[in-house]
Amino acid sequence: MSPTLLFYILIAILTINFIIDKVLDVLNEKHFDDKIPENLADVYDAEEYKKSQAYKKTNAQFSNITSLFSFVLTLVFFFADGFKLVDDFARSYSNNSIIIALIFFGVIMLGSDILTTPFSYYKTFVIEEKFGFNKSTKKTFWLDKLKGWLLTIIIGGSVLAIIIWFYEQTGKNFWIYAWILMGVFSIFINLFYAKLIVPLFNKQTPLEDGELKFAIEKYAKKVGFKINNIFVIDGSKRSTKANAYFSGFGSQKRITLFDTLINDLETQEIVAVLAHEVGHYQKKHIIFNLITSLLLTGFTLFILSLFINSPLLSEALGVTIPSFHIGLIAFGILYTPISKITEIIMNFISRKFEYQADNFAKETFDAVPLINSLKKLSKNSLSNLTPHKLYEFVYYSHPTLLKRIENLEK
Repeated sequence: MSPTLLFYILIAILTINFIIDKVLDVLNEKHFDDKIPENLADVYDAEEYKKSQAYKKTNAQFSNITSLFSFVLTLVFFFADGFKLVDDFARSYSNNSIIIALIFFGVIMLGSDILTTPFSYYKTFVIEEKFGFNKSTKKTFWLDKLKGWLLTIIIGGSVLAIIIWFYEQTGKNFWIYAWILMGVFSIFINLFYAKLIVPLFNKQTPLEDGELKFAIEKYAKKVGFKINNIFVIDGSKRSTKANAYFSGFGSQKRITLFDTLINDLETQEIVAVLAHEVGHYQKKHIIFNLITSLLLTGFTLFILSLFINSPLLSEALGVTIPSFHIGLIAFGILYTPISKITEIIMNFISRKFEYQADNFAKETFDAVPLINSLKKLSKNSLSNLTPHKLYEFVYYSHPTLLKRIENLEK
């Protein structure tokens, strides 16, 4: 295969992926004005539903603009030999392959972030503000951006440097050592994310004694679930949208409630949401997802090891000196169809897990408060209640509200 042919294969993959995404978006947008299903008639009144429709349409239009901008920018970068220009720039500062790779990815990521930041700023301070969701200040927005850069440099840069070092020391076998590294890193993040990363962005405080804590502890005792760590996070610092999540495992497991969730829901409804999260833990979903993620990472690294030595990958992007970082870019695009398929499969499994967690909450607590909480959360976030079935199949990690309620009412 010639470098020119591979170049156009890469362009074809990017283009086909973009077209598929846009077709699914259009199909979904055609359902924005659908009548609300009878089971969900009490979620929105007439005015609230109009607001929900306006929110969906505004976000869809904005998404179309941003995705088209990114796609065109990517094509321009490819045809203008952008990778060669950045690679030459990186090589002008060092002969060390690791430093060259760090400069290369640093320039690309920084450039991309600078170009897309106006869009995220507009979404936060115009769209989310217009519909009453935004609580973030400009100071918080820019501090989040700065902290994100620092974390990417420190963590992402370190992981990349170690993987390239493995590659230089062990050749094709680098994937085994990289896999071990990624496995240790994934387990570490799962265990300590809430303690090390979250505090950089949000304040977490233990749930105070009172009716809610007593109700949660009573439920946990009933199902034999040891729970010592219940925290409240200041989600209202950025948005009015509510959430709750489970993190860690073993002695490090903890449940985190957004303060907006506590404000929006009644005690029984919050316990029902917690029962759902406990269901994920008791059904071993967290362990399954971690193991599956590690297996997929190992598979991807193994496939990468088969191709990364080929000069063809670098030549296809106009770079005459073969390197790990250029090969990684080309491989990432070639791998897109496989990653898309695995994403669809994982979303399918995730939806099954959501049903199982809902059923656990129904069996060990009560379906009614969980249904009420799901309706309130959907209403308060102006959720789309009528997505297109194909769009749902490809992108949704949770079943639709209608399907979850029908399952709970069985």
